[in-house]
Amino acid sequence: MRPNRSLNSTKTSEPRAKFTPVSSVVFIAVLVLVVAAAIYIFKTHPTYGTWAQSYDPMGRWWLSTIFAALPVIVLLVAMAVLRLKAHVAAIAGLITAVLVAITAFHMPIRLAFTSTVYNAGYGVFPICWIILPVIFLYQLTVVTGRFKSLQQSLTNITDDSRLQLLLIAFALGALFEGTAVFGTPVAVCGAILISLGFRPIEAAGLALIADTAPVAFGALGIPILVLHAITGLDILVLSKIVAIILTPFCILVPFWLLWVYAEFRAMLEVWPAILVAGLTFSLTQYLMGTYSGPGLVDITAAIATIVMLVIFLCFWKPKRVLNARGEDITGQVRQRFDHNASMTFKAWLPWLVLSVVVFAWGIP
Repeated sequence: MRPNRSLNSTKTSEPRAKFTPVSSVVFIAVLVLVVAAAIYIFKTHPTYGTWAQSYDPMGRWWLSTIFAALPVIVLLVAMAVLRLKAHVAAIAGLITAVLVAITAFHMPIRLAFTSTVYNAGYGVFPICWIILPVIFLYQLTVVTGRFKSLQQSLTNITDDSRLQLLLIAFALGALFEGTAVFGTPVAVCGAILISLGFRPIEAAGLALIADTAPVAFGALGIPILVLHAITGLDILVLSKIVAIILTPFCILVPFWLLWVYAEFRAMLEVWPAILVAGLTFSLTQYLMGTYSGPGLVDITAAIATIVMLVIFLCFWKPKRVLNARGEDITGQVRQRFDHNASMTFKAWLPWLVLSVVVFAWGIP
């Protein structure tokens, strides 16, 4: 029998971080050093001039490739081998990138630090401006119970785990990819799949596989916008080329997703629904990417896929019904949630409002 612990003993046993005078002095000293270094760099290096990047500064392509890959190697080793926190590993990779740029690729010091600050701002403002409100909206729906109602409404559409995976991980995940990206599709859709009985690791892995289809146009088309900013090529041309390249893959991804989850024979049993999802998503993605640009591609394709799947499943059902563990539950009495049209609409309303606002914002 475990000994009882008082509330006071529990509180006192928890370590608390304290800011000692020594740590404060060290922090101020480092801050002053950074400011002094920045002033020195800006005063001793010109504010203008050109710099032509050399892609083989070492004179050996393989050696130049190793130097160029060092920031990525440092980042991966810090996270996977040394088990450092993500922000610490990212800082280590950033420092490595700056040092390699200055020493190996002979980038001017001022230009290197200016580029670092500019890209940090570019990452903070456009990216965080998108993802933080979506995470806030998700947390708000969880607290108010709307997210639970959304989960239950998805369960009422179909009892088959393969079709649930197609609807949630592939279609709904693409909606989160288009609005938020950066792990949001895996986190939200993985939570829904786990609540339906999927194993946690399996749910995360399947959500990641499904997320390969919409990722190129994620976060309102930020990857294409960055490519446009770097290359200077016409953004509509880039969007069209990427959409054409991705069209066959967007048809194949849902087949691959269900094959990995339920094996080939079980995947073939639901091939009509997979084909409807893949064709709807790829066709909508191609049309939006070609004629509208990258901003609304994922959102429009995801909404179209969800609507087409729901309509299709009203008229077509698989011969066998499998639960999240892959067990045949055909003919068994299953739980149904008493959701009327009003409750279902309220559950989806926050995400509908988000989609409408983002759609209106992204219209050229």
